[in-house]
Amino acid sequence: MYLNITDSEKGNNKGSSGQLVHYLDKENRLYKSEESSFWFNGSTSSIQSYDVKAKLDNNIAKLCRDDAKFFLLNISPSQKEINHLKELYGEDVEKQKLKEYAIKVMDEYAKNFKKENINSGNDLLWFGKLENHRFYSHKDKEVKSGQVKRGTVKPGDHMHIQVIVSRKDINNKIRLSPMNKSRGKNQEHSKKLGQFDRVAFKNSGERLFDEQFNFQRPISETFKYANTQAKGSLKEKLAMHSEINQNKIIQQEKYVEAKREVSHNYLKLPEPTDYLGLLLEKQDFDYLGAGLKKRKKRRKSRSQENEQGLSM
Repeated sequence: MYLNITDSEKGNNKGSSGQLVHYLDKENRLYKSEESSFWFNGSTSSIQSYDVKAKLDNNIAKLCRDDAKFFLLNISPSQKEINHLKELYGEDVEKQKLKEYAIKVMDEYAKNFKKENINSGNDLLWFGKLENHRFYSHKDKEVKSGQVKRGTVKPGDHMHIQVIVSRKDINNKIRLSPMNKSRGKNQEHSKKLGQFDRVAFKNSGERLFDEQFNFQRPISETFKYANTQAKGSLKEKLAMHSEINQNKIIQQEKYVEAKREVSHNYLKLPEPTDYLGLLLEKQDFDYLGAGLKKRKKRRKSRSQENEQGLSM
């Protein structure tokens, strides 16, 4: 799961949100044959673009001209995660499930500030937009090499969600900046600054997806692993390598134990019945029985004849 926070994908986030809102409505303009995609948040799923712009632009009390007014969150599942949702819910429901996941991600976003009265996404002013396509930009190697033109649609399934979140809380009182990485002079000072731990936020979003959708994610495909490989010390990398090996041992033990239980509980199938043999055996028995009856009758008739001869 790719979670990223930026100032703004298009335009300056120190002014009106109108340019960014218009840009994120691009699929409604480019794919008119498809059903229009509305904005959503934790309480409703049919918000119009003009409402998004108006509410964001009016939630800037006591912010200076050069202060950031909003931030953009990119919630992008991997191809494996998209396929997992599709297998679980089908194409008609997977989009709704991803929206439900995004709502919980915003809960984690709020909690990450560790500020009083900011406990969930309901304490924030935010709006999400689900998109189905991605487009090549000037940063892509295919554009740089001249293989495709900038703005061309990328092939494959690229379902993702973009979220615009206000710098101020829902009551337009508390400043909340995910760009503030300061730890402060001490813990109390840090609480006042409202520090934001990006690593913790990304880990929580990944864990949330795995728990909500029962996604079995290998350690080697976690954000923790990638972050350790990129920024970790030698000690941290060795510890991660040890954790991977230990996990492999645990999984192998579980496999062996499961296999053992199956072998113990295995019921031997009954041997097939030889109906033809039984039938032939029955016929032979009946035939022999009939022969014995005939012999008894012959003996009886002979004894009767002998008796008659003696009486004469």
